[in-house]
Amino acid sequence: MINYSRLIYKLKRNLSTFSNKITKNLTKPKSKFFFQVLYGLLENQTVLLSEISRALKEKISLKKTIDRLSRNLKNFDNHDEIKENYINAIESFIDDDTIFCCDKSDIVKSASKELELLDRVRDGSTGKIEDGYDTFEVAALTSKHEMPVSVYSHIYSTLEKDFKSQNIETLKGLDFVKKHFGNRGIYTADRWYDNNFFFKEFTKENAERKFVIRAKMNRNVIYKNKSMNILDVANLYKGKYVTYFQDKHGKSKKVKFSYAKIKLPVIPDKKLTLVIVRGLGKKPMLLISNLKPESKKLTEVILRVYIKRWKVEEYFRFKKQQFDLENIRVRSLNSIRTMDLILTILIGFIAMLSEKRNTTKLSLWISKLAKRIYDIPNFDYYAIADGIFEILKKSRTGIKSFLNSNIKFKRSQQPNLFSLQLC
Repeated sequence: MINYSRLIYKLKRNLSTFSNKITKNLTKPKSKFFFQVLYGLLENQTVLLSEISRALKEKISLKKTIDRLSRNLKNFDNHDEIKENYINAIESFIDDDTIFCCDKSDIVKSASKELELLDRVRDGSTGKIEDGYDTFEVAALTSKHEMPVSVYSHIYSTLEKDFKSQNIETLKGLDFVKKHFGNRGIYTADRWYDNNFFFKEFTKENAERKFVIRAKMNRNVIYKNKSMNILDVANLYKGKYVTYFQDKHGKSKKVKFSYAKIKLPVIPDKKLTLVIVRGLGKKPMLLISNLKPESKKLTEVILRVYIKRWKVEEYFRFKKQQFDLENIRVRSLNSIRTMDLILTILIGFIAMLSEKRNTTKLSLWISKLAKRIYDIPNFDYYAIADGIFEILKKSRTGIKSFLNSNIKFKRSQQPNLFSLQLC
């Protein structure tokens, strides 16, 4: 028999402990607001303020709760403090082998007309130009299960007064990661980042970052002291090595790959590596890296670093679909950014549960209640979120008893079933 009361208590208690770490040094009203939105997102799994408010089950009118949360979202100005505390909470996931997946995405609001500084963006899923906002995110793959946990997320509009360029917005995120994690990890990015601006930044003297970037076919490189089109260089290599892996659709793929030593005309003093990958399409996949392989094993590392980047695409789908992010209905840009920040941190909480998968009774129950027909998939965030939803929908109370961080529970109130350490 499932003891939902204990499961509900444990989830709320763990989320409360996590929220307290993230909001330390904030005022009590702001800490309370943050925890309420965090919990509302977790219980009803939507960014709609009406549903977040319903999850709190307050003994006041729903409209008053919505108005209070809306006002706090708009006026919240502690983003920097929250980010610092969040980075401290997830820092244990980051080491020298961490893969930082960089990705430019978008939030499309084609039916909205009243949002602040509503921009024109390219919808990544359809290729059409729509109303919305651009986003830049860096997600680190966790050390144990290689699941993406965001370390930087920012929504912006080109209509903002201090906006300079998309490259500068991206650089702000890269500098944030560099500031907090130093030279740890390897950065990987898709073809949008095949840009002289980024190559210069990644190879800057005394600030060099390890990177793997997918190249465009029209790029010129210096090969054996001659300027050549990158595809012409690739055609000189038919595939010296062979490996197998699962693509982003779960299908097993046989690929051949080789590597060549190259330089770029914009930074001719920097030695780089071109990895040519065949078997993923009609044309070879071309990867440029400052990692310097001298064997099959090291060359394959570059290939697998990039392939793992595909997990960040699944992360974005999860963020948008599981929590209906593009249905956000708050109007101010600061409100949108605050909601995105809280949602990003909530997914960090889910990532911590993922790292504990099948090692605690709580994680076992969450997996069981997810009611998957087959085994829990490698990208298990959906299963964890569904399991939590099944537990919390049984809750008849909100989180009022957890809002005071100094509250002391009587021994008889504390469940002795299990304990989960998140950090």
